[in-house]
Amino acid sequence: MKRWASVLAVASVCVGCGGGEGAAPEATTVAEAPAATTEAPAAARAAAPATAPRAAAAPAAAAAPVRPAAEAPAAPAPPAFREVTLPAGTTLPLRLRSAVASDTSTVEDVVRAELRESVAGGGATVLPAGTEFSGTVTSVERSGRVKGVARIAYRFDSLTVAGTRYEVGAAPLVHEAETTKREDATKVAIGAGAGAAIGALLGGGSGAAKGAAVGAAGGTGVVLATRGDEVRLESGTSVTTTLSAPLTIRVRAD
Repeated sequence: MKRWASVLAVASVCVGCGGGEGAAPEATTVAEAPAATTEAPAAARAAAPATAPRAAAAPAAAAAPVRPAAEAPAAPAPPAFREVTLPAGTTLPLRLRSAVASDTSTVEDVVRAELRESVAGGGATVLPAGTEFSGTVTSVERSGRVKGVARIAYRFDSLTVAGTRYEVGAAPLVHEAETTKREDATKVAIGAGAGAAIGALLGGGSGAAKGAAVGAAGGTGVVLATRGDEVRLESGTSVTTTLSAPLTIRVRAD
């Protein structure tokens, strides 16, 4: 019995060893399956960089619209000048730079002047002091010996400001000498009185009458031989005129 029990034990051991060797290949096959599975993601990862450039290009395409905004043209600068119109009737205080006179000036002689005070309009100084004006003599009359007084007229038709010349419509300036009728009557009366005194000394009452007549005639002769006062305006004389038409001037916008 013991011998049979030993034989059976040895047989059992052999059977157990033989069965372990037969199952080993299957275990190896099962173990190798995960390895193949493990290699598949590695291959996928190796292929992934091929699509990476496309993914990187996407942000560049998205940023493209930003360039036109950065290259948009700058806004235009505001104008450096604007126009201001002075209405008709605006006062122009001037100072003559040319002398004019009824006994020396002639028609179409040039007359120059400058602005004594600045002229403002539209919230800005339109014509600064010193603005140059130019015009011409339009009429001249000398004083008469018996009647008529001296007279001279001129008008400014252009001005220059900031180097730009503008045509201007200004009212004419007219100057007349004062009448000398009272002085003329005095001269005649003095002549008559002197003649009467001399006539009285020479021939009494009748002589006085004759002398007065002769004296009056002498006084009248003096008046006929003497002209009245002339009009003379020296350089530096202050005169004032007004605009007869609107005047538009370009001024700085600031």
